[in-house]
Amino acid sequence: MTETFYTTICVLLGAIVGSFLNVVIIRIPQGDSIVFPSSHCPGCQTKLHWYDNIPIVSFILLRGKCRSCNMPISRQYPLVELSMAVIAYALFSGFSFSLLFAIYFIFCAALLAIIIIDFYHQIIPDVISLPGILIGFAFSFINPAITWQSSAIGILLGGGILYAIAASYYLLTKREGMGGGDIKLLAMIGAFLGWQSLPFVIFGSSLLGSVVGIGAMLKQKKGGKTVIPYGPFLSIAAMIYLYYQQEIGKLFIMFCLPPQ
Repeated sequence: MTETFYTTICVLLGAIVGSFLNVVIIRIPQGDSIVFPSSHCPGCQTKLHWYDNIPIVSFILLRGKCRSCNMPISRQYPLVELSMAVIAYALFSGFSFSLLFAIYFIFCAALLAIIIIDFYHQIIPDVISLPGILIGFAFSFINPAITWQSSAIGILLGGGILYAIAASYYLLTKREGMGGGDIKLLAMIGAFLGWQSLPFVIFGSSLLGSVVGIGAMLKQKKGGKTVIPYGPFLSIAAMIYLYYQQEIGKLFIMFCLPPQ
């Protein structure tokens, strides 16, 4: 009974935070305040009542349309809310109600916002990544999973590795292949997960990006000039590492270290 209660609380918390992330995702790229004005229909500008702003439930009850003007509501809203609810459930399953749950809940919420913003706008807002670096490093002093030294090295290596790759690509092609936002994002990931996470995050994101990139090249028919955002792949790889870091560590030992 207690387990079910706490699980329900976590899922509800995730959905509520997901609703807030929708505000962040919509307003930050436009340079708008995430506080004012209050939630409203983007079509008729009607202020939403609390019962029309219940995560996931209101979308279903309203059948995906504004109560006032019948303008279709983007499916992004319930999908982001549901995604954050699932993330909260996964974090609770792995860390229960603990300090790690709180730390990684904040981390994953930031990553989810970055995934959607970068997918639609090809930008990773500094207002998320730069405070994220500082918050991740600050948390390292109370995070039982990593040390502050590991976090500091993660910031330096995370930003440094991608900067070196981006600079080398530009020297070779005279084109920008990676934005500064990706560099700051990997530094943020290093701050929260430590430098030990970086090999997998870089490898995993490159693998995911290559698979999706090949599909995009075939669809867009632009060859090497095809542009896809890299931030979502870094974020997804970071989440995979967060959930499966022990299994990833065992595989690394199995395949990368010489037998004794």
